[in-house]
Amino acid sequence: MGTFVITKRQNGYYKYEFTSRKGKTILISNDFELRFECEEDIEALKKDADAIFFMKFKSKNGKLYFKIILKEKEIAVSRKYTTQLLMEKGVGEIIRTLHKSEVLDFSNQDLIFPSAEEVFGFF
Repeated sequence: MGTFVITKRQNGYYKYEFTSRKGKTILISNDFELRFECEEDIEALKKDADAIFFMKFKSKNGKLYFKIILKEKEIAVSRKYTTQLLMEKGVGEIIRTLHKSEVLDFSNQDLIFPSAEEVFGFF
């Protein structure tokens, strides 16, 4: 089953990644200023999964990728794939597991682990 993982970028904006059941990133969302916008986008994807359009591209170096379009708006961009078959597997994973995927929020990751000074003391 796929999983949505919400994280915070270095620039302070939020994003989500959709990962496969093996933990490999399939797609990455656009930036969001607020975390709840990220959550709303995920819910819209789950709710309107039948209306998703996959627009496929080929990069300059020959890698394949796709963009997810929902209601005429670009929602997310996939990772780069080396073959057509691998890209189709990524699309298939989204179609099969999107509606039942769980959401993990790691946007407050700085609170999960103590600072290096707390662990190792001051140098």
